Amino acid sequence: EAAVATPASAQSFDIQAAIKGATAKLPEQQQAYVSGLSEAVVRGDVKEQQIRTYRQLAKFWSDSAKAFIPFAYYTSQAAKLENSEKSLTFAAQLLLDNLRGIDQPEIKTWLAGESKELFEKAIVLNPESDSLQIGLGSTYIFGAPADNPQEVMKGIQQILAVSRKDSTNLYAQKMLGIGGIISGQYDKAVERLEKVSRATPRDLEVLLMMAEGYERKGDKA
Repeated sequence: EAAVATPASAQSFDIQAAIKGATAKLPEQQQAYVSGLSEAVVRGDVKEQQIRTYRQLAKFWSDSAKAFIPFAYYTSQAAKLENSEKSLTFAAQLLLDNLRGIDQPEIKTWLAGESKELFEKAIVLNPESDSLQIGLGSTYIFGAPADNPQEVMKGIQQILAVSRKDSTNLYAQKMLGIGGIISGQYDKAVERLEKVSRATPRDLEVLLMMAEGYERKGDKA
């Protein structure tokens, strides 16, 4: 797990300090390797060279150091530089998927912000993509601070626009169902999740969220 700072507020999360802290915990040889690559990014004046170095750093933090936060940062940086729909979507989805299991609000907010930016850049390249619109809406749902339900509703509205256009979109229904559980609209949320679970019975996240919806409704059985 990456060493991360625990600042007073979500806005003050310092990714560079987090990476510095994680680097300090590495063996000397690995510290030298990371420092060399980091300097190469600064020196590299060719975009392709910078992208390649960011990807090397991402690979190191993923495979060797097993630290998600630096891996996410460098994957995101590489995708922004490359600016292809494929790389932006991959990075955005990676951050969104991992955002769901994070408890620390400052890291959650940082991941949601990065993922949101990546989805927005991908949408510029492919404005007709429903899955990108759903992904963007999901960053609001999962990244919203506990004291800001308006952010959850903003995400739900974004995904509802896709659902109204295509009511058979299961990804939209799933995210609307989860968003409904988070925002306290249990009856409608469970109804949506039941529909999704009939089509994808092996989706454990859907089953768990559905169970939570039943419990919060008071339907213990």
